[in-house]
Amino acid sequence: MIASPDLATALVALLSMIAAGLFAGFAGGLFGIGGGFVVVPALYLVMPLLGGSPGHLAHVAVGTSLATIVATSFRSVQAHARRGAVDFDLLRSWAPWVVLGVGLGTLLADRVSGRWLALVFGTGVTLMALHFLFPVLAGRQLRDELPGGMARAGIAGSLGAFSSLLGIGGGTIAIIVMTLCGKSIHRSIATASGLGLIIALPGALGFMAIGLNEPGLPLGAVGYVDVPAALAIVSTSILTAPLGAAAAHRLDAAKLRSGFGLYLLLVGAVMIHNGLAG
Repeated sequence: MIASPDLATALVALLSMIAAGLFAGFAGGLFGIGGGFVVVPALYLVMPLLGGSPGHLAHVAVGTSLATIVATSFRSVQAHARRGAVDFDLLRSWAPWVVLGVGLGTLLADRVSGRWLALVFGTGVTLMALHFLFPVLAGRQLRDELPGGMARAGIAGSLGAFSSLLGIGGGTIAIIVMTLCGKSIHRSIATASGLGLIIALPGALGFMAIGLNEPGLPLGAVGYVDVPAALAIVSTSILTAPLGAAAAHRLDAAKLRSGFGLYLLLVGAVMIHNGLAG
């Protein structure tokens, strides 16, 4: 552990995390994502103010993001479930494979440097930005139902592994898969919000475990999860997640998608630059 920051620096960090929580919660409810695309870059920028070791920045940002997604996704899925839009049967069938994928992704994260983890996040975010900006798959349908058997296991497992590496809830990818297989966009968004919880809970616990006894972690961190930062973000994300969920059912999200896509493109470029710069 390291010395705590001075009061002014801690206040700036706190306000930044509160703002990130507001944005992450609303985006999570609106787009069916866990908010990690907002939380990870915010934490990556704020963590140096809290005194964290530069070598641990990416790991702490990803692990803490997963911890916040537990609360954000829970609130989002509650709001969507009240409208009867969540496919709980699908979530139950995907859950074992998703958790297995999360475990594999966490083990991989333990074996890569913070620099490479930042590059992985930046690349993944850039790909998601292109999807939001150029939704070529929107409105398309390849089949009438989701695949079963080993195909379902492969999709769910890969989704869990990829999401745990990026510190996200996996909603964007899940929504693409579900809409291509005949589910409506609203039902896909609602169900994806529940998937975030299945990914984030074992992911956060895994990042806690692999970061235990690491030197140079921020004050209050448990492994690679910064508990005070997570609590600050969750305190506001749980307020705005239901607002985003409500907006998803009554707004044409085309313009919002474009704006969010530009934001993701900027985040991806910054994270790739930081990763390359070491």
